[in-house]
Parts: sequence; C-alpha cells; structure tokens
Amino acid sequence: MNRDTKIVTRNVIIGLLTVALIGSIFWAYQEREQKLALQINSENNYQRAFHDLAFHIDQIEDQLGSTLAMNTRRQLTPSLAEVWRVTSLAQDEFGQLPLSSIDNTQTEEFLYNLSKFSYRTSIRDLDKEPLTEEEYQKLENLYGLSKEIRKEIRHSQAQVLANGESWLDIEKEMNAKQTPESSGVLSNFEIMNKSVEGYSEIEWGPENASMRDINGQLKKALTGKKISKEEAKKIARDYLNIEEDIMINITEAGDSLQYPAYTLEIDDPDHQKNYYMDISIHGGKPIWFLQDRQIEERKISLNEASELGKKYLEKQNYKGMQLVDSKQYDSVGVLEFVYVDEDVRVYTDSIMLEVALDDGDILGYEAKDYIINHKERDIPNPSISIEEARKNINPRVEVMEEHVGLIKNELGKEVLCYEFLGVINDETYRIFINAEDGEEEFVQRLPQSESMHHYE
Repeated sequence: MNRDTKIVTRNVIIGLLTVALIGSIFWAYQEREQKLALQINSENNYQRAFHDLAFHIDQIEDQLGSTLAMNTRRQLTPSLAEVWRVTSLAQDEFGQLPLSSIDNTQTEEFLYNLSKFSYRTSIRDLDKEPLTEEEYQKLENLYGLSKEIRKEIRHSQAQVLANGESWLDIEKEMNAKQTPESSGVLSNFEIMNKSVEGYSEIEWGPENASMRDINGQLKKALTGKKISKEEAKKIARDYLNIEEDIMINITEAGDSLQYPAYTLEIDDPDHQKNYYMDISIHGGKPIWFLQDRQIEERKISLNEASELGKKYLEKQNYKGMQLVDSKQYDSVGVLEFVYVDEDVRVYTDSIMLEVALDDGDILGYEAKDYIINHKERDIPNPSISIEEARKNINPRVEVMEEHVGLIKNELGKEVLCYEFLGVINDETYRIFINAEDGEEEFVQRLPQSESMHHYE
C-alpha cells in the first residue's frame, strides 16, 4: 500500500469515526431531551396534585366550620354531602403524591373516616334521627384536626414555592430510602401524621373548581319550565325504578343551595334503606342521588356493571355516552361516562355512576358536569393528522389507545385534542395533543391502580 493510499484510508476511517461520534452525541442528546420532557410532565402532575390537595384541605376546614354553625337538616344534609365530596377529592390527590416510604397511615385513615362519617350522616334522616351531642363533639374535633392538617399542608406548600423543591427529587430520596428529614416537605407530612394520632380515639360510628363555582354554574344552566313536587316525584320514580306506592318525602332545598332544587328522601323497601336525591325545580333534571346500604358478596364483574351503567343511561335518554374510566372499590363499581359527538369524546359532559356488584343496583348518580356543559356544538375538524400529533409524544411511550377528545384547557376554553393512552416504564399516561397546532395541552400520569383495562 503506497503512501497516498494509506492517507486516504486513514482519512476515511477518521471520517467514519467522526460520523459515528456525532451520531452518538445526537442520540444521547435526543435521549436526554426525551427524558427531561417526561420528567417535566411528571413533576407538573405531582405539583398539580399537591396544590389541588392544599386547596381541598382548605375547603374541608371551611365546610366543617360552616356545618358546626348550622342547626337544621335542610342545611346540614347538603353541607355534610359537600364535606364528603371534597374529602373524596383530597383522598385521590393524596394518593397521587410519592409518599409511599413515609408513614401517613393516620392521615389517610382520617380522610377515609371523615369521608365515611360525612357521607353516612348526610343521607340519614336528620329529622327523625338528629345529630347527637357526641356527634357534634366529633364534628368539633374534626374541625380542629382539619386546621392542623391544613397548617402543615400549607407550610409544605410554602416551602415548595420558596425553595423550589422538586417532587421528583423527593421521590428519588425515598427510593434511595433516605430519611424524611432530608426534605422539609416530608418532615411536614410526618408532623401532620403525628398530629392526627391525637385524634385516633375518635369514635367514628356507623362512612378541578370549588363547589361554590360549580353550584353557581348549575344555577345558570338549570333553566326550563318550573315543575311541581308531584312531577319531581314522578321523575324520581323513573330514575330509581320504584313503584307508585313507595313513600317519597320532598322539600325545597331553599337557601342551602345556590340553585333551586327539590330534595327527596325515597324509601327502598328491598334493602330497608333510603335514597337521597336532588332534582332541579326548573327543568326537572336529576342532579345527583345516593343510596347507602350494606353491599353483599360480589356476584357481578366490573365489566357487567359497566354494561348495566350504559343501559341505565340509555333508559334515561342520555344518548351517545361512552365509558372512559371504571374502578372497583370492594363491592362497588365507580364508572365515568362522557358524551361522544361524532367520535369525539366530550370530556366536559361527564356523568358518574356507582353500581352495587352484588345485585347491579345503581347506588349513585352525579350529573353536574353534564348539566353545566352539555350543548350542541359545531366541533371543527382537526387541522393536523393523528400521525403528526404522535410525533409530539415521547417515542419511548408505547401507545395503547388513540381517540379524539374535547377538553377544557387551563383558561376554561374548550379545545379539540388527540388523546393518547400509553405506557412507559410501567407507568400509564393520558396525553392530550392539541389537534389544531400540535401543542401538548395536558399530560396525566394515571395512578398505578388504574390499569389500562379500565378504559374501554
């Protein structure tokens, strides 16, 4: 091999090595950017859950304080129902935070028992069985405890905001089994949990907008002909599939709600319990109903319950509803349905159902979001293709399902999106990509318990 040939060969080798090096650098850069994007999404979801938790803990304290000042069943029932609802939201948000390695048993037990107590008390006949002195004392204790929890949550929030603490860093600390004292936020959660221990002897007895905003929107949405009490009873019998001779007590909710409604207490002789229900005076729309009873051994599956829920909504003339989420809690199935408009999932128009898994009864119904948001829409066609939208998703995400959905963004504006459900590193994500400009509108990391087969 002559000298010129050697030089050419050497230059070719150097060139190939340079190309390989540049390729490796580019690949590493892409990997780093993708990992960073996913970390940002996860951190945003943790921050959102934490700030929502702080907001709802504030609401719990306020609502318990208001309940203590009330003296009639007409006011107590909806007030305690609000405590139950907001506590349920706080429980869900608490579960979304990476706190598995520290002891939060007492706090979680408090939220569970508060939810259970407020729920069962709210649906009790307080005219026949008013709150006892012991129960009022319990409410006062709970109110005091909610102040302690709120103080530590807000203290943690202030630290996160002031120090720029990252929940991903906190999660890494716990995965490395470091002590909670290495994070001021975790220390506050530990203090909060210890403060709850002082109330552990309480005898609990036999269970994305504030409710004020939602109720105000309901008042605007509930229009139409004013119905009589007899007409409201007829609607209730149809919704609950009960006979003509079943006893129904009905009153006007009055000033306890921001929207005009009838409050109904309906006998259920089959289970020796009662249903409780609100129906709007204008338009005669059922807003919610609940039944509390002992659920026997499970005899039907969650899929069977989902079919029963779908048939129930069809019977009540809710057309085009699709199941988007289903969960099982012991022997109760909790289902979320949304309206579908020409293959577009309209997430704003949602209805929640609870189904007993012993006999398939509909135990609970909540349609506030549907009532507020449902309307005729002229939904535009997407400006970009679903293939173009997929390019904005981390390629490491294994996409399991694709849909088109209408959601509200942070400004309260409805936006058309491509919805992707996917998995990465055993974590499940729901990703919404704007169908007009390809921007990422919302990414939600779903809790581990919500496996993919829950979505249909």
